[in-house]
Amino acid sequence: MKSFYRYILLLLFPLLFLQSCQDQDDTLAEPTPLDVHKFIWRGMNSMYLWQAEVPNLADKRFASNAEYNFFLEQYTTPEELFQNLLYLPPRSKNPDETEDPKVVDQFSWMVSDYLTLEQQLGGTSKNNGVEFGLSLIGSNQVIGYVRYIIPNSDAATKDIQRGEIFYAVNGVSLTLDNYRNLLFSSNENYTLNFATLTYDSNNNPVITPNEKSLALTKTNLAENPIFIKKVINSGAHKIGYLMYNGFFSSYDSQLSAVFGYFKSEGVTELVLDLRYNGGGSVLSATRLASMITGQFRGDIFSELAYNSKKSYLNRKYTFTSTIDGTSLNSLNLNTVYVLTTRSTASASELIINGLDPYIKVIQIGDTTYGKNVASVTLYDSPGFTKKNVNSSHRYAMQLIAAHSVNAVGFGDYLDGLEPEHKLIERIQTLGVLGNPSEPLLSTAIGKITGTARMIPQKPLENLKHLNDSKTLRGQNQMYFEQ
Repeated sequence: MKSFYRYILLLLFPLLFLQSCQDQDDTLAEPTPLDVHKFIWRGMNSMYLWQAEVPNLADKRFASNAEYNFFLEQYTTPEELFQNLLYLPPRSKNPDETEDPKVVDQFSWMVSDYLTLEQQLGGTSKNNGVEFGLSLIGSNQVIGYVRYIIPNSDAATKDIQRGEIFYAVNGVSLTLDNYRNLLFSSNENYTLNFATLTYDSNNNPVITPNEKSLALTKTNLAENPIFIKKVINSGAHKIGYLMYNGFFSSYDSQLSAVFGYFKSEGVTELVLDLRYNGGGSVLSATRLASMITGQFRGDIFSELAYNSKKSYLNRKYTFTSTIDGTSLNSLNLNTVYVLTTRSTASASELIINGLDPYIKVIQIGDTTYGKNVASVTLYDSPGFTKKNVNSSHRYAMQLIAAHSVNAVGFGDYLDGLEPEHKLIERIQTLGVLGNPSEPLLSTAIGKITGTARMIPQKPLENLKHLNDSKTLRGQNQMYFEQ
């Protein structure tokens, strides 16, 4: 396992829905000099998980206000200051060491407009509806493959299917250097260029462009995370299947209704498909765990620990029986089957880790991402909440602020959570989501019925998981309300 100070992120954010009284076109007052710089330093000095490890964030770093202001004035932009205050590992004592130290905290970030951030972290984003994974071929070539299409999106009106491969945007081939800018620029329109994937005699991937190109348009798109719900009858077993793609608390009542449906159908086993779920609300994760079980009301599901200065904020999340005073539906299960990939992160990992002390969690698929620390949105206000926020700007920070463990104190899964049954999703054999013959779901059904037979997968050279669309949009997170 990696050491504590190499934690990647288990992002958490506060209650995030746009306030009707605020408008993107509101005119902001002119900020005073260093307003944003002071907000950044003050917020990181107070809430940053690694505050004690960053010398420039020390409580006694400055002997006077003049020295403090001089320090802040060295940085031309707020972004430059923020990047320079992120936690770095200790430098090598080897005088011949020439490599620059790597940033330990790779996932704290800041934005210049918190209204857009609030939409994004609440499940709404500028999106054409294509959710995709990215793979690296060789040392530089990048290809994308379609995982699923979001309903009611622009892509939902086009001829594009799960498993299709694209290699270029607007005719420019994707590489490690350009794929972020090509796929996530501010442009609302672009054209995807598609290709065919084959393998040569040495089992190396070959990408052959075909004639297919599709023009797509991004819109403000809200994704309902309840993507598929169904009951599968297999012999004497009634299996509930739920593909759940994000933990957004505004959908929790709908989620409870799904479990009410499972209950009415007499479901006795559950397959929870989190393969493309990058996370979301800790509260939603707690509620989902309570729906799966129901027999542990009041017991600890997860604990969050802040830095030593803010230890009084440490909190425990317990299994519950209600959503805002309304009873939630639960199945009282003692076993759950969870489907995972490398994109299963944050709150999804929390479900696995939080349930593990209580029931049998059978994980099928690939190793998860490995995010077990928490972030919170900080606004420029006296208490870092949105109350009395500075009206001269809309900068905000999504800052790592806490570490997460389960009821028995375990939270050390920086390399990801390993499945009991390893089955890596392959582009060539993706299958139809929700179909009992789809490889991951078929394996889960086989484990439930006792008919499963794991077939060893042949290694495919030079085709490595690189990234995915949700991670690149900042949606691989888990958040809590301030």
